[in-house]
Parts: sequence; structure tokens; C-alpha cells
Amino acid sequence: MMPRFGVLGPVIAWDEAGVPLDLKGPRHRAVLARLLVARGRVVPVNLIVEDLWIDPPTGAKGAVQTFVSALRRALEPQRTARSTARLLVTEGPGYALRADPDSVDAWRFEQAVAQSATAAPRQALDSLAESLRWWRGPAYAEFAEEPWARAERARLEELRLSAVERLAQARLDLGLAADAVPDLDAHVADHPWREEAWRLLALALYRSGRQGDSLAALRRARELLAEELGIDPSAELSALETDILRRADHLGAETAGRVWEQAAAAYDRTVAAGSKTRLESTVGLLRSLAISGGLEAARRQRLGTITAAEQLDDPELTARVIGNYDVPGIWTRSDDPEQSAQVVAAAERTLARLPTEAPETTRARLLVAIALESRGTRSPRGQQAARAAEEIARRIDDPALLASALSGKFMHTFHRAGLAAQRDAIGQELIAVSARHGLATFEILGHLVRMQARGGLGDFDGADVHAAAVEILAERHESPLVTVFTTWYRAMRAAATGASDADAEAGYRQAAKLLAGSGMPGLEHGILPLALLCLRVSRGRPSIFAADTDFGPYEPWARPHLLLADNSPDAAAAALRRIPDPPPDLLLEALWCLAARAAITLGDRKMMIRARTELSTAATEIAGSGSGLLTVGPVSEILGELTAVLDEQPDG
Repeated sequence: MMPRFGVLGPVIAWDEAGVPLDLKGPRHRAVLARLLVARGRVVPVNLIVEDLWIDPPTGAKGAVQTFVSALRRALEPQRTARSTARLLVTEGPGYALRADPDSVDAWRFEQAVAQSATAAPRQALDSLAESLRWWRGPAYAEFAEEPWARAERARLEELRLSAVERLAQARLDLGLAADAVPDLDAHVADHPWREEAWRLLALALYRSGRQGDSLAALRRARELLAEELGIDPSAELSALETDILRRADHLGAETAGRVWEQAAAAYDRTVAAGSKTRLESTVGLLRSLAISGGLEAARRQRLGTITAAEQLDDPELTARVIGNYDVPGIWTRSDDPEQSAQVVAAAERTLARLPTEAPETTRARLLVAIALESRGTRSPRGQQAARAAEEIARRIDDPALLASALSGKFMHTFHRAGLAAQRDAIGQELIAVSARHGLATFEILGHLVRMQARGGLGDFDGADVHAAAVEILAERHESPLVTVFTTWYRAMRAAATGASDADAEAGYRQAAKLLAGSGMPGLEHGILPLALLCLRVSRGRPSIFAADTDFGPYEPWARPHLLLADNSPDAAAAALRRIPDPPPDLLLEALWCLAARAAITLGDRKMMIRARTELSTAATEIAGSGSGLLTVGPVSEILGELTAVLDEQPDG
């Protein structure tokens, strides 16, 4: 395991258990700090000598070599004396520290601040609050006077101040104005020249019901700027003061919350509990909740709403309650298979009881629900329901229904490998229909589908276009879960296009952090270990993982590789024979490729033939890349290896 490094405070290194490493004396630490400042670039020995001593002594170069040797022993204690260093390396005229991007607190902090710029407010708040806790003092604290550290210290300090202000903005966006005030008060006291900090403080005070304090803060800012710097406040601060005096409507970001509370209270007074109207309204609320990031909460309530509707013995009402929850899905494994089966059963019961005069749209939306909730299963019913819903939508020329039906159709384009082009066509139509008729959630889905499909076809430039487009739409329409998929896509793209092992793995690990609390267990469970396994297998690296690594539903396909890495070929061969056919979903090709790679290594002819047959229809695709999450390399390469080995082996 690679050690972790801390520079947000005194320079320190920890082992994988979090125990501080003995970095010896101050010059040892200075060498380490100098290499960390270089961010992986080579620092010539001559430059290190100049940086460590004002008047270098005789033998300074030898001393640097001694410092480096001691650091290597501390940082790579398992390395034998004659083996090549992998972390603190000698290269050309000097040294470089090849640290993983995720192993240095300053680098992680920089990435967290950058991602917060496009994250949803809650996600930004959590990420920034956590990353600001990594600061233990001024960056590179013991090297404050060193010229070589000055620019990096200043850059990191500016980044920290921006993070404090972004955290305050996230709190304001979430209606937590009072929570933002204490930190902002301290922030402006320490950094009185930052006008953005004064703006945020004044706004937080105003939204906390403290108009007088808000105006006093702005007057204090004006006095400080005039007395100390001889300048007037910016036009933005001056306009804010005027707006606060006028109590301008646009300043009350919490107004939306108050409007909601008032509307909800009026609704409770006028609409009877348990009424049909309330049930249908609840479905609309749950749909909005799911799309805006509360997927798990919406899913928990949905089944209860359906059950309540069935108890009223009104099939058309129940059909609307089931069908109007038209939340598009991009992942093809159910987050709650048991609940999905219950929704399908309720939809089938309701479909059978619908009167013949029921609107066709009502029937079609039930069919879409069946299609969506049947995703990832081998039952032909889901595909049949999707086709039937699409036929109705096209016949009655209903764009919203067509978009919904196409989302169901997409979920069932995995019955064989090699259907990325078909999914791309579905995404293209989804975008066209949705953009023309203002169906934002389905337009977002269309771009995500095309991002995945173009990636699977190896057209990363095309996929990039859709990733960028969907992020703009997601920000405009407050769909925070989109960032999860675009971040994973970019990690996969980097792995597929030659990023170093360390950078590729770091990209996957960073993407996995976005899954925590996203409400998508069907996506989250086991996906990071699987992505790392696919990366290592595709690059011919040993599949070595910690014993407690949880591969979730992908364990059968991982097991042979883990046993091979453990030098247990007989057990690996037995595990390979037990592998089932992969489920019909976005990872179909990737799992077949894992089986194929293990079969080649173990000489399992039967499995090689099966894998070649199943993968033959995907020869032009990149295995796994169509998921937008991970990659195992071009299918054509694996097919070529299978054919070569099978041709060499005699039958039987």
C-alpha cells in the first residue's frame, strides 16, 4: 500500500493504518516537501541542494542522496535493498515522488473544490465541509519562509479561502443561512479585503432575519476598504446594500421554502386525507423528489402509495398512481429487486382489471412501468411491454408517452452483446422528441444513453459532447444525480484511453465517493471493485485485492481472477465452471470478457467457446465502456485471443 501525505499543515506521512511515519530530520522533511511541491515532476539534485542550503557545504549532493535513501526506507519499508523504488524514484538528473493523486491531502482538496463548482448544494456542502477539516494549519507550515514553497502555499491558501466561501454559498442555497453566519464572521475578521466574503455574510445575516446586522456588516466593509485600501466597495456590494434596504424580493432565497410551506398548509386544510386526489398528488411529489436527488426516499414511499390506491378498488386510479411515476432510469440493475417485482405484480393486476374504455395512455403507462421495473431480468415480459407501450404512443402521437416508452425500450436492449448502436438510436430519438416538447428529464436521459453508447462504440469525442450537454441540462433542471454518471464516465474514459494505472484507479475511487448516499444501491454495490478488477485484468496486472473486498453481485466473475492471483489454479478453474451467464444489462460484455480472460489463462475450452459465441456480435465495441462506468478493452482483441488459443488447442 502507498503511504498518504499531508501538507495542509506541517508536512507528514502516514502508513496505510494511519500511523505517522518517521521522516527523520528537518532536511529529510524538506526534501520530501520539495518533491511534493513538484507534483510528480523531476527535481534535479542541484536544485534541491540550492533549495536546502543558502551556502551549500562540501558533499551536499551526497547528503541529499542520504536523505533520499532514508526517506525511501520510511516510505517503502517492504522494498528490498536491490529492488527498484516505485514511489521516490531516481530519474535523469534528480528525483521525483510518484504519489497517487488521492494520497496527498492537498491534491484531494484541490479536486474536491473543483468538483464542488458543479455539484448540487447538498453534495457541495458535505464535500467542502469534509475537505476543509483536512487542514491542520498553514500549508507546508514549517517551510513558510522557503522561496520554493511560497507559490504553492499561496495557491493552496487562496483555494482554502474560496472553499470557505463556496461552503457558505452552499449553506445559503440550502436555506441554512443562520448556520453560515459564524464561519463567515470569523472569515471576514481574518480576511477583511475579500469582498465576496462580505457579500455572503451580509446575505446570510439578512436571510436570518437580521437586516440591521446585515447593513452594519456592509458599512464595516466600506469603512475598511476606504481607510486601508482607499477604494470604494464593488458595484455588487453597493447594489446588495440597496437591495437589502428595499427588502428586494430576489434576496429571499428562502421565499420558495415559505411558499411551499404555505401551499402545503393550504393543501392539508382543503384536501381530505386518504382521498384519491391526495394519492395522485403524492405520486407527483415522489416523482419530483426522485428526480431532484431523493431517490431512496421516493422509492421507500412509492410501494405504500400503490398499496393504498389498490385498497380504494379503483383500477384507473391505481393505474395513474403506478404509471405517473415516470422517473427515467439509466442503470439497468434494480435498486430494490423485491420492490420492483411487487410493482410489476401490481401493474399486471391493474392492467387486467382496467375497463375497456380506459384511455390508451393509462394502459401504456402501466406497460412502461412493467418494462422499467423488469429491467435486468430474463423475463420476456419487460421487452413485450416496452414494445406495446411504444406502439400505442406512436399510434396516438403522444410525445410525452413516447419518451417514456423509449426509456422502457432502452432498458431491454441487452438481450445480447453488441447493441450499443441500437441504444444510441434510442438516445438520439429521446433527445429529439424531448427537446421539441420540453421534456427535460427525458432529454437528460437521452444524453446519458448516448454518452454510454458512444463510449461503447469507441467514439469518446462524441460521448464527451453528450456528457457536457447533460451537465448543462442537469444544472438548469436541478438533477444532481447526473454528476454521478458523468464523473464515472470520465474516469472510465481516462482508463480506456491510456491513463496510468495510478491515475486510472484514483479516478475510479474518486467517482465512487459520489455514490455514497445517492440512493442507488443497485449501482453502488460492488461497482468500484469490479471497475478496478477490469482495469487490472485488461492491463495484464495481478488481480490482488484485500480479503474483505465486496464484489457484490459480480463476485462469480471476479472469483476466478482472485484465485489465480492467489496462485490457486485448480480452485480458479472450479469457480470458472460455476460462472452463470451474465444478466442482460449494461455490464453484459464486460462480464463475458472477464470470463473469457480467465478461460484463456486456465485453458478452459468450453468456456472459451461460450464466450466467443456470446461476444461475436460485439466485435466493434469496447467491452464495458458502453456502461459509462468501466472498461475491459476492445472486444475484438479478446475475440482474437480466444480464436488464437482455440485454434491451437485440439478438440476435446
